[in-house]
Amino acid sequence: MNLNATSQLLQAPSRTGLVVEALRRAILTGELPAGQPLVETELARRFGISKTPVREALKTLVGAGLVTMSEYKGATVRVVDETMANNVFDVRTLLEPVAVARTVERGLNVELAQHALDRATAATDEVERSLANRDFHQLLYSNCGNDILVEMLNGLREQTVLITVNTWTQKPSWQHEATEHADILAAAMAGDSGLAAELVLRHIRSFETRALGQIKDMS
Repeated sequence: MNLNATSQLLQAPSRTGLVVEALRRAILTGELPAGQPLVETELARRFGISKTPVREALKTLVGAGLVTMSEYKGATVRVVDETMANNVFDVRTLLEPVAVARTVERGLNVELAQHALDRATAATDEVERSLANRDFHQLLYSNCGNDILVEMLNGLREQTVLITVNTWTQKPSWQHEATEHADILAAAMAGDSGLAAELVLRHIRSFETRALGQIKDMS
């Protein structure tokens, strides 16, 4: 859905949320490219609303890591560079395997996890596929029993999607990730928390290698 089409759907009670979703998808599809300025007055005019919900939406997207805010440049679409990707993957390799192991021990919702993988397989574009994969990863760690750990990993979700979509646009590798996801789910279903954690760690590191290679090729 493009920004112009979305502007026709905006209603007062949910204006900010709809702007967030419209801009989020526009960023992840490349309709709003990396480094694109996001000017409040222009966006408000495009959506046919006041600047206030636009400003709030931009704050939300800054918090999600999809937009950066500068005192001089204002809001811009985040650029996926080597430093950003390294930081995201570094935190994930430190935290996610531990959270996954604990979730397997406490009980993974296998039905929802399988549904997420099925959505990824059936997806018709990179954004939908990456969002389904994101949901799969969230299910893998969400029952770890530590709300702070979950919150920290949730904070990386949108940035991970941004990296993934940028990587797949250059060189699709989702079938490789799908195989790794299936192996992780099989280990979780078998109740092998150690193996599930190890497979998650390998999965993150292998994708990191591919993503950083693509980022370097584009620079």
